[in-house]
Amino acid sequence: MRPNPTRLFDFLDLQLAEFPQEVCIATKEKGTWHNYTTADVVTHGEQLAIGLMALGIKPGDRVAMASGNRSEWCIVDQALLRMGAVSVPIYPTSSVEDYAYILHHAGVRLFFASNQELYDKAHAAAASVPSLQHIYTFDHLDGLPHWSSLLKEDAGLRATLELYKASVKQDDLATIIYTSGTTGKPKGVMLSHHNVASNVEASADRLPVEVGSRCISFLPLCHIYERMLMYLYQRTGMAIHFQETLDDLGTRIKEVRPHVFTGVPRLLEKIYDSIIAKGEALTGVKRKLFFWALDLGERYDVHGRSAWYNFQLRIARKLIFSKWQEALGGEVLCVASGSAALHPRLARIYNAAGIPVMEGYGLTETSPVVSVNDARNDGLRFGSVGKPLRNVQVQIADDGEILIKGPNVMLGYYKDPDNTALAIDAEGWLHSGDIGKMDGDGFLFITDRKKEMFKTSGGKYVAPQVIENKLRASRFIEQAMVIGENHKFPAALIVPSFPFLKDYCALKGIPFTGQEALVHDAAIIARLQQEVDKVNQGLGHWEQIKKFALLSSEWTIDGGEFTPSLKLRRKPILAKYAKEVGKIYGDAS
Repeated sequence: MRPNPTRLFDFLDLQLAEFPQEVCIATKEKGTWHNYTTADVVTHGEQLAIGLMALGIKPGDRVAMASGNRSEWCIVDQALLRMGAVSVPIYPTSSVEDYAYILHHAGVRLFFASNQELYDKAHAAAASVPSLQHIYTFDHLDGLPHWSSLLKEDAGLRATLELYKASVKQDDLATIIYTSGTTGKPKGVMLSHHNVASNVEASADRLPVEVGSRCISFLPLCHIYERMLMYLYQRTGMAIHFQETLDDLGTRIKEVRPHVFTGVPRLLEKIYDSIIAKGEALTGVKRKLFFWALDLGERYDVHGRSAWYNFQLRIARKLIFSKWQEALGGEVLCVASGSAALHPRLARIYNAAGIPVMEGYGLTETSPVVSVNDARNDGLRFGSVGKPLRNVQVQIADDGEILIKGPNVMLGYYKDPDNTALAIDAEGWLHSGDIGKMDGDGFLFITDRKKEMFKTSGGKYVAPQVIENKLRASRFIEQAMVIGENHKFPAALIVPSFPFLKDYCALKGIPFTGQEALVHDAAIIARLQQEVDKVNQGLGHWEQIKKFALLSSEWTIDGGEFTPSLKLRRKPILAKYAKEVGKIYGDAS
């Protein structure tokens, strides 16, 4: 029996030795799935490593990648891991300025770009990065070097590669991941082979799959969340189907029929909204059955379900929820949700529908999983992020901050000992910056970001994320940010759900002449006020939303309102909408 893998390339070597797969990874190219066997991935990875060595890349050198999820990403990753080089993944959506900063800060020597757009960004950034010597592309682009030209066989270099592989230790640096950051310059999180491998081994306990299962991978591999899961899929012998963009994702899911995939709450909300829209279009008995099943789902819980409720649920799953399952391929065993808070109502409905959505929690600095729910063995509580993994310790500080210790905690921030010392205390506890609590059964609950909590001028603390999640649960509201630091009362900037409002306007006979006009329409403002009032009913008087402003444009990464991992950039939003904030508070703040 082979020992547990301790280096990240060990997972694929284990798969090759014990359960080689005909479909290890796959990407759809020109309408056809291009499959790689386990042996193909290992062979290509080692041939690429030899080609990189021929260029002069050595163990410890930094190599960057900017790409959507595709097979080449995985092969490049294998090459770097096997030769002891350090990967520096970059969000494709990052600005040229961020590219230049990261490439220069990390001292990157070589760059892989998936397409022309990302090549142009890297090329523009290269002018201020003296260490960067080569840029290769994944797409075939006229006049540009293609990654496949690096695939080489050389007996002497192969012998050196074997020496490099043997010398890689579990505590060696495997990757530097630059956090997107809601303010300031990104920080480079240093993760060792052991950091991530230990998280893979512990997370495997929570994944209900077996050798030969299928998954679809579409969350960015440049984020440690999806990347760790890629290694976990390799560890468990799953067929990984990469999806480079969210275009045609629904079609791809139906083709792959995944047993597992990962998502973020916004994606699950959009899937839910599209299902509800179809339900709204039904008439007669079908419509009544649909909303009867939905109401049943909203009342779903882990414990205390009566025999009568379970009987009704079986009927609802057969008549209604089976169609939801079919839309996700019909064979989903688990959907892991992370990155942001999932509204408990959605978690209840999905689980009632026979689509087990398991919410978890983690940070880039923790490789990333700290805790995750598991529907098996009474391991699920709605509203929680599950129990900590078996090798991860969690404690709550006196001020409510979540502290984390374990083999998954990062080595530190690259070239930044001061911020490393602020993040990890003398006893080895990582200070997460999140506020939370543990219940009597050991489930962790996240209540807010420590840095995002604010105090009103009356001295009352407000946790904005909790309120924002409640607001976004409304079908009328797409995005929301709660404001009010040093003001008399909390308020909100709200981006309505314009597709939903368009249908609502047609139903109510309200003219729809564009988004700008709509957010100033008295009837729409009054209707949104009702949604805000509903949320306020469950809040303390000091945290209730007293006023709000409707905004006519959705927030985006490119617009500067979101980080690439879809976290609100609060200060830039406040600056961008200073006029609207001023109208809310006036001179009386």
